[in-house]
Amino acid sequence: MSVTIGVLHPGEMGSGVGASARAAGARVVWVSEGRGAATRKRAEADGLEDVRTLAALTREARVILSVCPPASAIDVARDVAAHGFRGIYVDGNAIAPATTRKVGDIVSAAGATFIDGGIIGPPPRKPGVTRLYLSGAGAADVAAMLNGGLLEAIAMEGPIGAASAVKMAYAGWNKTQQALLMAVRAYAMREGVDEALLREWAISQPDLPKRSENAVAGTARKAWRFVGEMDELAAAFAAAGVPGQFHEAGAEVYRRLAGWKDAPTPPTVTEASKTLAQ
Repeated sequence: MSVTIGVLHPGEMGSGVGASARAAGARVVWVSEGRGAATRKRAEADGLEDVRTLAALTREARVILSVCPPASAIDVARDVAAHGFRGIYVDGNAIAPATTRKVGDIVSAAGATFIDGGIIGPPPRKPGVTRLYLSGAGAADVAAMLNGGLLEAIAMEGPIGAASAVKMAYAGWNKTQQALLMAVRAYAMREGVDEALLREWAISQPDLPKRSENAVAGTARKAWRFVGEMDELAAAFAAAGVPGQFHEAGAEVYRRLAGWKDAPTPPTVTEASKTLAQ
């Protein structure tokens, strides 16, 4: 008999993870209550089964996988715990280890087994590009349930917080360097030296012009989601005694770009730069 996995909530990443779990042989359920038409469309396209309410999902699912904006991770855990869920709760959100442990305390107090998770890569739509790191007692069992689809689940030896730390370390470079590139282009445009900068980059760092364009195209419409992730990064680095103020600046970059949420097309570099140079 296949395991039933509940996904909260099937955004682009969550729906892709759910589709991968289905390919691995799981029954995957979700909750339509309170969700929008875009979420429903994604879930239906990926063959996820709508059980309508969180109460129903907590009854039917053996495993719950939380994939939500980082700022919502604790609230989602509280909602699940309030229904007395006693299965396996996997937090796959981009949150600091300290936040992860808070989530774990919430669901464990209600009787659930907690597994820490960190997703690296885009939504899993092709093989070899997306990995879910898992840590904590039972991580290997969860990895076995999820492997077999396009998502690669990797069980770590470390305790709760280890998988989140891997995600924070990775995002600490990936998301922050994209924010920095966009801020640099905005500064250069504001000072009237963007063309000169691009010519110099073409000579000395020829990959940067395209990378700065890709940063805008790839992040602007998701910037609203990255604000919370950058806040978590700043907190994670501070807790480790490592300077993290550049992540606070990165959060502000994404905060200023948040108006492009749900836009049909991403802004140009010029449009994004005008927004950033307030």
